[in-house]
Amino acid sequence: MTKHDESTQMAMPHDPKNTTQSMDMSQMAHSSMGHDHMQMNGHGDMGSMDMGGGHMMHMGNLRRKFWVSLILTIPIILLSPMMGMRLPFQLTFPGSDWVVALIGSVLFFYGGAPFFSGAKAELAQKKPAMMTLITMGIGVAYVYSIYAVIANDALHVTPVVTDFFWELATLIDIMLLGHWIEMNTVMNAGSAVDSLSKLLPQTAHVIAADGSVQDVALRDLQVGQTVAVRAGEQIPADATILTGRSAINESLVTGESKAVTKAVGDAVIGGSVNGTGTFTAKVTGTGDSGYLAQVMDLIQNAKQAKSQSENLANRVAGYLFYAALFVGILAFIVWLNLTSLAVALPVAVAVFVIACPHALGLAVPLVVARSTALAAQNGLLIRNRDAMERVNQLKFALMDKTGTLTQGHFQVNHLLSLDAAYSETSVLQLMANLESGSSHPLATGILTAAKAAKLTVTAATETHQETGLGQFGTIDGTTYGVVAVSYLDQHHLAYDQAQFKTLAAEGNSISFLVAGERVLGLVAQGDQIKPHAQQMVAALKRRGITPVMLTGDNQETADKVAHAIGIEHVEARLLPEDKERLVHQYQAKGQVLFIGDGVNDAPSLARADVGMAIGSGTDVAIESADIILVASDPADVIRFLDLARATNRKMTENLWWGAGYNLIAIPLAAGVLAPIGFMLDPMVGAVVMSLSTIIVAINAMTLRLKRSAD
Repeated sequence: MTKHDESTQMAMPHDPKNTTQSMDMSQMAHSSMGHDHMQMNGHGDMGSMDMGGGHMMHMGNLRRKFWVSLILTIPIILLSPMMGMRLPFQLTFPGSDWVVALIGSVLFFYGGAPFFSGAKAELAQKKPAMMTLITMGIGVAYVYSIYAVIANDALHVTPVVTDFFWELATLIDIMLLGHWIEMNTVMNAGSAVDSLSKLLPQTAHVIAADGSVQDVALRDLQVGQTVAVRAGEQIPADATILTGRSAINESLVTGESKAVTKAVGDAVIGGSVNGTGTFTAKVTGTGDSGYLAQVMDLIQNAKQAKSQSENLANRVAGYLFYAALFVGILAFIVWLNLTSLAVALPVAVAVFVIACPHALGLAVPLVVARSTALAAQNGLLIRNRDAMERVNQLKFALMDKTGTLTQGHFQVNHLLSLDAAYSETSVLQLMANLESGSSHPLATGILTAAKAAKLTVTAATETHQETGLGQFGTIDGTTYGVVAVSYLDQHHLAYDQAQFKTLAAEGNSISFLVAGERVLGLVAQGDQIKPHAQQMVAALKRRGITPVMLTGDNQETADKVAHAIGIEHVEARLLPEDKERLVHQYQAKGQVLFIGDGVNDAPSLARADVGMAIGSGTDVAIESADIILVASDPADVIRFLDLARATNRKMTENLWWGAGYNLIAIPLAAGVLAPIGFMLDPMVGAVVMSLSTIIVAINAMTLRLKRSAD
């Protein structure tokens, strides 16, 4: 294995622009959850949403606008005819039309304000979309209704022109209500994610320098402090165990149902639940640097990102705008020539009003919100939402070995001296000194062996790492290195190749100790294949995705692991740049998923069409990944593919429903069935539109993540 090729240590990213990073976790439950859908305002309102073109609408304002508009609608319903017909309960008196016009004007400008702002932003970008369509519909209805009042009461036009104030008022109410439904739906979908921030206790048991224990508010907890965690308590912050041992339940954080045994030196995640044991731990992250805070960041970033399908939805809305404009004008001209202005104007109004793309606008965001919440619940953190839409086109799954397909917990099986001047104990001592500051799995195996041999480890000086080759440092004036076989080959250093092949054929990863051009000794360490690795590979094949192993390990060990889990395509002894190059080569044949866990996998994760980092706790390599699998379980790869495909299916269904409604309703409103006596009224179209919105919302909320039979 290439030394340090598969390092798993990676800090969660810190974004200085993130407003939540000045808050403790208890505050984060009420903080900004993404500028597209939810945001605090200064009055404690629950959130905000993007009303189009980047215009923000606070939920409290939206709720207030709906109720005020609904109240203003009551007198309009009592005084205005519906579809040109007066109902038994409707009133009329001299000047009642002007009263309706006045109230309707207030309602139009007050309730329609969010749509006007959104349309203005869209038109400024020369990208008319949903808000422009809505504005066109209610704008035409208002202008026509004002014309009707003036024509009937001031100009005494014959025949009487029917106004659309009844339809205008109810349409604005429906639009506002629909957006309110969207807000509640999105926020309900995200409630499972919000609950992550509520996992932490309010206080922590901090151990002072004199050994006393003091309860400290979570917001005052500092990195570097030592805390005591008692049986059954929630862990207050990310930490490393100093003393004690316990089984930790991380299911609410990682989705892993089994308790995980943690001992001295192991990392624990804030918010997880301690078992029956007790331990002390050193705080490594809290508030903005804690794991749960980073989860919130990931969810926020995922909701802010614009996916391809959302862009497609906006493009479709833009096409519908032009289509409605064309059909409306054409219908007006045709009906004006066939009949009169009194008939042509209502037809054009019907086309413009019915073109409102409310369902289309909700088609994707509701599905994405639901999908994001489900993913977070199951330890799948979606950093780049576009990646989910590429799943159906994946042809290859390129994957790292150590830490991804294998446990990454190495045990020294063979320790050999290759130089008479050095004993096996000396070889192990020197290797341990060089690796004392490393957390790499191979380094951990060496340090564990040194501890078992009761050796005193003293850190080497002037240590440095050559990426993909090894770790170097100075001990007693001599420079040593713990290197992979590739280093020996590159520097033409002699070694027993038959011996190397024999050890590698047993499934060992082999590291050599060198000093200058002398090869002093070696250690051969074994690793274990993860329980679900074979099932994951088989499931990928059933989905038509070809698995490929890319590893820095030696060919013999790589072949043995690949054969055991069913991978036919293996590339071994690779440097990080080799992996990135192979990802690029495979992309010429089809879209590529790359699964890795190390810092040196970052170029490949960034290059791949879908980059998936696999790890646990705060040691997740996520800087360049699109998806993070928190629980380190290969089965989560298939779980993500299942969720992505279900999400894409729901998006497609909603887009078809939203666009299909408009494609059918616009021609009907234009009067294509008039020869057989059917004309679609604007109010009927508005009611159908509201029903389509509800259907889209319900369809989004039916998204489920089923456990794959694979």
